[in-house]
Amino acid sequence: MSRGPDELLRDFEDYLAAGLRLSRQTVSTYLRDCRSFVQWVSLQDVSVDTITTAEIIDFLIMRQQHEGIDQRTVAKVISALRSLFQFVVLEGERADNPASLVELPRAAHRIPGVLDIDEVETLLEIIDARTPLGLRDRALFELIYSCGLRISEAVELTTDRVFLSERLLRVRGKGEKERLVPMGEHARHWIERYIDEARPHLARRPVDALFLNNRGQKLSRKGMWKRFREIASQAGVEAKVHTLRHSFATHLLEGGADLRAVQELLGHADISTTQIYTHVDKESLSDFHAEFHPRGRSS
Repeated sequence: MSRGPDELLRDFEDYLAAGLRLSRQTVSTYLRDCRSFVQWVSLQDVSVDTITTAEIIDFLIMRQQHEGIDQRTVAKVISALRSLFQFVVLEGERADNPASLVELPRAAHRIPGVLDIDEVETLLEIIDARTPLGLRDRALFELIYSCGLRISEAVELTTDRVFLSERLLRVRGKGEKERLVPMGEHARHWIERYIDEARPHLARRPVDALFLNNRGQKLSRKGMWKRFREIASQAGVEAKVHTLRHSFATHLLEGGADLRAVQELLGHADISTTQIYTHVDKESLSDFHAEFHPRGRSS
C-alpha cells in the first residue's frame, strides 16, 4: 500500500461521507474504530492490504480482553472494518475483504433496567412542584411513567394532543404512527396543574409544544435528560428517563395485563420487542417457587 495510515483514513472518511452518505455520527464512529485498528496493524508487522481474517479476529479478541467491549460493540467494529476493506478493494489495493468472513456476534436481548413501585414513587415525590419548572418536571415524568412514553414522544407532544377530560393522549411514535394512550389519574392531575399554573409562566409567546423550558421554547431531549439525572441523584435512584417506560411495561405485566395490550400501549410493531418485559414475571415465579415449594430451596 503506497499511502500511509493517515492518508488512508482521510480518504476513507471522504468515501464514508460522500460515497456512502453516512451520517456524521456514523462516520465519526467508523473512523474511531478503524483508526484503532490501523494503529494496531502497524504494531503487528503487517499491513492493511495483507492482513488476514485470523489477524482481524486477534484484534477483536485484544479489544475484548483489554477494553472489555461487549458483543454489540464488537458487531459495530466489524461493520466499520468491513467498510474499510470494501473501500480498500474498490481502490484496487487488495482483491478480497477479509472482514466479511468475520462472523457477527448474535445480539443478546438486554433486559432493561426497571424500578420497583416504591422507587418510582420516591423519585416522583422528591420533585419540588412549588415552582413552574418543578411543576413541569412532576407533570412530565408522571406522564412518561403513566403512559410508557418514549423520550421523543414526550418531547414532541403538543397541547392539542392532550385530552384531559377523556384522560387520553394522541401520541406520534416511530415511523410517524399514531396511537391513543390512556393516562392515569395521577398523571391527569399533574398535567392539568402544569397547564393551568405553570405553563402560562413559561410560555413567553404562542407555542404548540406541551413541555417548555425556562426560555419558553420546546423542552429538548438534552434538557429532559439533564433534569432527570438531577432528580434521580436527589432520590438516590439509579435510572435513566427510559427506565420509566421500562417500569411502566413491567408493572403492567406484573399486575396481570395482557401482553398484546401492553404492546399496543408501548407502540411496538413486533410483540417480540414487548416480550423482553416478561423476564420480571419469570423471576417472580422463580422466587415464589423457591419460597413456597417444599423442595424449592436447597437445604
